[in-house]
Amino acid sequence: MTEPKVVASRYANSVDRRRLWQAAIKWPMYAVAVMPVLLAAGWRLGQALPVRFDQLLLFLLAAVLLLAWENLANDVFDADTGVDADGKPHSLVNLTGRRDRVAGLANGCLLLGLALMALVAWRSSPAVLALVLACCGLGYLYQGPPFRLGYRGLGEPLCWLAFGPLATAAGLLALAPAGASGVPWRIALALGSGPAFATTLVLFCSHFHQVDEDAAHGKRSPVVHLGTAAASGLVPWFVAGCLALQWAPVLLGQWPLTALLGVIGLPPARQLIALLQRHHGEPGRISGSKFLALRFQALNGLGLALGLALGRFTG
Repeated sequence: MTEPKVVASRYANSVDRRRLWQAAIKWPMYAVAVMPVLLAAGWRLGQALPVRFDQLLLFLLAAVLLLAWENLANDVFDADTGVDADGKPHSLVNLTGRRDRVAGLANGCLLLGLALMALVAWRSSPAVLALVLACCGLGYLYQGPPFRLGYRGLGEPLCWLAFGPLATAAGLLALAPAGASGVPWRIALALGSGPAFATTLVLFCSHFHQVDEDAAHGKRSPVVHLGTAAASGLVPWFVAGCLALQWAPVLLGQWPLTALLGVIGLPPARQLIALLQRHHGEPGRISGSKFLALRFQALNGLGLALGLALGRFTG
């Protein structure tokens, strides 16, 4: 007969392992992948321009696959440097013990995602694939050898550029009628800059709970450079910058008042700011800070997209 303590221990281990797998899959992270094209769709709807919903669905699927590649490849490359050995039990390489299989899955996601993007580009504009390849290149520069620019504290600007103007421009072109000429840089910059601040905040907040591990393995993230106290003081500026870039077009009369719906992301942003101000140096208490940043990013982006779409009915 199995001892009750043994059964309880097995159950606890099973629950812990399930939680690790949930953390490894990182499904909330995919809000950052889908936001650029959702913003593009909201803007086009608000301008009474046609939206190709078949293209939208293809772009969404491809974007999810490409972010899966980036997340999986990040686990592989970090396993090579040893930075995840102690502080990240939910790394897929640590969970499975099979670096080769994780790398193979990452490459499969990349190839399938790019194939779908090539289809989207074929049905719209070749510039779509070029822009997405540029985003993937920035993703590799961030994490891949020999560059590893994320280890030099440059991950945040790369993130803003990839998920801001580049991905938003690709989304705008993908949803436009086939044969659209020229990359809509002005619209992409206005539309993608603010939400990309929120996406960059997610990356920034992912460093707080692993400062010691990062520093020990030569990963000089901005939080390692600044220290947790000074870095936590930057979080309100990320939020303010995000909202300012979204509110400016409204104040200038370029966007409808409904675009202010992005403010629905403020409650989790306030929780995030308070949490990091009080407990920035306590890894156990702030390990979930990036998920508060994700909630802000998702709600803010969805609110803005919806607000832009509703503008056609209020103008």
